Amino acid sequence: MRVDLFDFDLPEDRIALRPAEPRDAARLLLVRPGEALEDRVVRDLPGLLNPGDALVFNDTRVIPAQLTGLRQRGDAVAQVDATLHMRIGADRWKAFVRPAKRLAEGDRVQFGGAGNACLAGSLDATVVEKGEAGEVTFAFDLAGPALDEALHAVGHVPLPPYIAAKRAEDARDLSDYQTIYARDEGAVAAPTAGLHFTPELFAALDAAGIERHFVTLHVGAGTFLPVKADDTDDHRMHAEIGHVPAQTAAALNAVKARGGRIVSVGTTSLRLMESAAGEDGTLHAWSGATEIFITPGYRFRTADMLMTNFHLPRSTLFMLVSAFCGLETMRAAYAHAVRNGYRFYSYGDASLLYRSEA
Repeated sequence: MRVDLFDFDLPEDRIALRPAEPRDAARLLLVRPGEALEDRVVRDLPGLLNPGDALVFNDTRVIPAQLTGLRQRGDAVAQVDATLHMRIGADRWKAFVRPAKRLAEGDRVQFGGAGNACLAGSLDATVVEKGEAGEVTFAFDLAGPALDEALHAVGHVPLPPYIAAKRAEDARDLSDYQTIYARDEGAVAAPTAGLHFTPELFAALDAAGIERHFVTLHVGAGTFLPVKADDTDDHRMHAEIGHVPAQTAAALNAVKARGGRIVSVGTTSLRLMESAAGEDGTLHAWSGATEIFITPGYRFRTADMLMTNFHLPRSTLFMLVSAFCGLETMRAAYAHAVRNGYRFYSYGDASLLYRSEA
């Protein structure tokens, strides 16, 4: 499909720079294909679902994956900025680097403060591979838990570029850009639909008989990359690592069997479930890397509903929601959201989408 079909106008002042307070006070646009749009708030969610329905959350935890370092090549030194996006070994990460032209295979990069990899506040790495579009593979001098600890010492919260361009990261982002149920470290971007949930909302969902289940997809920085191709067939997705536990798969299959609905909280949960599902929609325990790219015409096998934030024009995520609800339905929903002052992107408002049966 032509990528320009997924373009739309978005005023700059619709981009949220801070989340709603409290989180569940964010607005929620109800989108049911063929029916009128409905303006609600996130805390209405328990009343919009049925007893026996199941919410599926991505419990990945955001790590401080934004690094600034100095490339050392003989006496020549140059600054580089790196955003880690996928771990591929105990000591190795793939990263997007700017400016990538300053790096070559074999270069040494010192992230953080002066010193060597054994000193606090510093972390050294070697460029072992250069890929396309600014991607490199780093082999760090530390591995495993020691590397994780060093990243926390020298790294920063990787705020989305459309927020970082408008303000600096601060202490609030350490908690704001993390779901309350985040558990498994490895993401470099938050599963943002989950940012709307509070302990109070969880209690209300429990009281309404709504189940909660968890999967893990470590969201990569590729989620922010624009689609540069003119046709969706020419776009390549970056892989992300995920895991669907056997217990979760069995529980969700049981929900379906008794007539309950599966409600995916976020596009990351949905992409992972679709990667783990058989042709008949049965979910299986699954671990690995997924590059699934969902565009209109895709036949969904798992979720009946999708809760998600409002996405970038021409993005793979807007393509996904258009596949879920229909392109014209989503274009109308986004036009309504813009006209009515909904807040967009990671810290913005949410939508609750019903899957199109067309």
